[in-house]
Amino acid sequence: MGAPTLPGAPVLLDPAGLDALIAALAARGFSVIGPTLREGAIVYDRISGIGALPAGWTDRQEAGRYRLERRADAALFGYAVGPQSWKRFLHPPEERLWRARRTEDGFTIETEPPPVERFAFLGMRACELHAVAIQDRVFLGGTHQDPGYAARRAGAFLVAVNCGTAGGTCFCVSMGTGPRAESGFDLALTELIGPDRHEFLTVAGSAEGAALLATLPSRPAGAEAEAAAASVMARTEAGMGRTLERAGLKEALQASPEHPHWDDVAARCLACANCTMVCPTCFCTSVSDHTDLAGTEAARVKRWDSCFTAEFSFIHGGPVRPHRSARYRQWLTHKLAHWVDQFGSSGCVGCGRCITWCPVGIDITAEAAAIRAAPDAKPEQEGHGNP
Repeated sequence: MGAPTLPGAPVLLDPAGLDALIAALAARGFSVIGPTLREGAIVYDRISGIGALPAGWTDRQEAGRYRLERRADAALFGYAVGPQSWKRFLHPPEERLWRARRTEDGFTIETEPPPVERFAFLGMRACELHAVAIQDRVFLGGTHQDPGYAARRAGAFLVAVNCGTAGGTCFCVSMGTGPRAESGFDLALTELIGPDRHEFLTVAGSAEGAALLATLPSRPAGAEAEAAAASVMARTEAGMGRTLERAGLKEALQASPEHPHWDDVAARCLACANCTMVCPTCFCTSVSDHTDLAGTEAARVKRWDSCFTAEFSFIHGGPVRPHRSARYRQWLTHKLAHWVDQFGSSGCVGCGRCITWCPVGIDITAEAAAIRAAPDAKPEQEGHGNP
């Protein structure tokens, strides 16, 4: 049994200790969600032990490309990020808001009860912690809060894993969001693996995390282990596959609504919305009402939507953004510029998912650089003609 641990005091867990962590979380009533292999990708799903983790697998990512490969070791977290983000658990793709039932005296409306399932997320990367913090500002900031998100978020236990592998499309260093988790977690792990070791340098970031860590089999982490963890971070930082220059970017984008490059992007963009679906911070939704065939019950449902769909900006008379160029401009400019005005930070955390999972390999870092290169450029004719 480990000694009582204060937030910030590092200890070492071995794989059995990590398995004990998962069991301890489950014993406390958490549904433990972690990385696992499914259908040729590393996805987040319910796990019951370390046997479900993607031991010995890594991912190779480039624009429009993703594949899994075997590693030379048995690392449990030796990959970057997959197609899913934790947003699907805190801000689910579909959520019923209320239901109405016909009665003899008229009808009744039943609001959805608050969710009671408590999630423990194992394997969150630093960029993903920043993404959750951004969504906290969206859903919990201001006068109106999202009650479903608030309930899920309040009960969540976050176990971060510092990145030991940088993906080909990662640029978290540019965004100041990684690869090391600095805050926002209950526990943070750094996987240390070599010919004669497989351990996890573990630090608590909250009182709840410290209390749980104190119940696990562990040993103190000395200077050598801390130096090894720092070396892992330095190697990952040096291996970033992309960069994004942020200085002046907001101003360049906001000054370029008619830049001809938007049409260049639109010629390639499929408006498929993949980028918004995989993005860990995009939060747009639409609401629809449904009635059963008998006319006895109706429900209002909220679903993920995207600024890339024509219907999303539809008002009386037609969509506000009928062309792909306008939709891509809206997404990128909002993400990297207007978001700062609304929420106080960029809406991008540098995870690179939008680059990897774009079917035609459109690269947000390259498109931002193209706009920055000539922010005052004007098209020869007004308007955008791409469909």
